[in-house]
Amino acid sequence: MGAEQTIHNPQLAVLAEELRHFRKENNFSLEMLAEASGVSRSMISKIERCETVPSTVILSKLAEALGVTFSQLMAPAVEREIVHIPAARQPILRDADSGFLRRCISPVLPGRGIDWVLNTLPPGAETGNFVAHRRGVEEYIYVLRGRVRVTIGTDQVVLSEGDSLYFQADADHAFLNLGKTPCEYFLVIDTSKVRR
Repeated sequence: MGAEQTIHNPQLAVLAEELRHFRKENNFSLEMLAEASGVSRSMISKIERCETVPSTVILSKLAEALGVTFSQLMAPAVEREIVHIPAARQPILRDADSGFLRRCISPVLPGRGIDWVLNTLPPGAETGNFVAHRRGVEEYIYVLRGRVRVTIGTDQVVLSEGDSLYFQADADHAFLNLGKTPCEYFLVIDTSKVRR
């Protein structure tokens, strides 16, 4: 059975537990979270039962509806101020359809509101559309290698190695690798203004 095969994946188990935790903390039923996020009730249920690997777009919709960062869904919070996260313990999510790889670098610290992620897009791949965040959420990008087209609402910006970008993330946004090699870029999502 699918659930028995995927439940052994420790990262999926953490994701399932954190999603369930934040859903209950927000007093959301599965139906309420489905309505708030635009993700089907059955998909949310499958994620919570470790029966599927959700895409990054689905996780971003769920995080936005729950008022948490992507990293908060991928790892339990820690209380220490000095946090060493070995590479082997950094949560990684791979979108099976596009090959989009998202590595959570930032520790999950209560009240911080910073989500630092290393993204890798295969040649010609795109992330899909990320839904608009709440007003006050800001994103910062730095391209380590490759070329990426960033679409923010109706605006488009092409970034090359070494380029950086800041934008207010209260509009839908998407990323497309324009090159013939993988594109790696750091993404920082700052929700600290929203949390005050």
